[in-house]
Parts: sequence; C-alpha cells; structure tokens
Amino acid sequence: MRSFELLKEYTRKENMGKGKTSNNIGSFVATDDDKIADCCRGFGADVIMTSESCRNGTERCNEALQKLEKQYDIVAAPDAVFSTAVTSLKPEDGFDPNRVKCIVDNRGYAIYFSRGLIPFNKSGEVNQQFPYLLHLGIQSYDTKFLRIYPDLPPTPLQLEEDLEQLKVLENGYKMKVIKVDHEAHGVDTPEDVDKIESFMRERNLS
Repeated sequence: MRSFELLKEYTRKENMGKGKTSNNIGSFVATDDDKIADCCRGFGADVIMTSESCRNGTERCNEALQKLEKQYDIVAAPDAVFSTAVTSLKPEDGFDPNRVKCIVDNRGYAIYFSRGLIPFNKSGEVNQQFPYLLHLGIQSYDTKFLRIYPDLPPTPLQLEEDLEQLKVLENGYKMKVIKVDHEAHGVDTPEDVDKIESFMRERNLS
C-alpha cells in the first residue's frame, strides 16, 4: 500500500505582549506517492513530498519537518520524547497482526508494542474481561528527538515486529501513552478498504 502521514504543527506565541498565548495550527500530508498527493490536493490539503527511502512514518515526518524549516514540539509529558494514542481493543481483533497492541506502566508510559496479543495468558485465548489496548498510530514528537531518530540503528525487536515505536523504547527513551475513547477503523490492508467503505455506506457518508 502507498505511504502517507498526516503531519500537524502547533506553535505557541505571545499575544501582543499581554501574556496570552495563541495556537497556530497547520496540517500537511507527507507522502512519496504522486497519486496520493494529487488526491489530497484535490480536496484542498497541503502536501509535502518526501523521498521513497523513508522506512516508516516517523522518518517521513522528520523529512517533512526539515522541509518546513521550522521547529515544533508536541509531547504529552516533559520527560517523554514521543507520545501516542491508544483505545480499547475489540476482542475479535485480539489475534489480528495488523492491529497493534500496547501495554503501559502505572504512570501511563509505554512498556511494549506488539502485533501479537499482549498480555498473553496461559489459556491462549482472549480474556473478554481484560482491558487490552489498541495502538491508533496517532503520534507526536519532540523535535530534537525526531531529528536523531533516523540515525538510530535498527533494533532487534523493532525489526522482528516491524514497529517503529520499539526502536524508541529499545534505545531507552520514554513514550507517553494517552487513552482516548475512539472507535478505530484503521486502513492497513486492502481488505480494510472494504470495511471502511461498508462503514461509510451504513452511515450514509460520502
């Protein structure tokens, strides 16, 4: 499937010296694919073209940020370089490798991400009562960390699971996890497109 990332920028500045702050928000689609770029421009989106050498969304966001030549930080905790969102995992998605699961510590920092079911119990079945977490893939970064991420060597767990978040954790950095109430409908495979189209038809969305 073709790759793209939605990059949002937030800035805070003093409001006319009165001590008030305001937010300027800009949204960009970062992609290496001309068809995606043309489609996004068709509905008015700003597009940043990136190289095909980006190995994941984090590297694509870094390249796009460099092209913007500005500095923005969006993190959820001062001691975290990376923050991300999760929601409740549906039991039927427990063994779907395209639905990435997450476990966190008591302070809301990521312990691990996996394509397998985590935590995994002795019965080998999904525990209908356990609050499993689904990773949504919505991420924000400390700018300085984002710039060094591509230079960090790939790590064993990252390569085995094919999850860019694990390179962050394996290098000893903290990642803040925020749980949101969201009915997730990810598009990770061609089959997911059929599900989304069915979802839109049921709700009369176009």
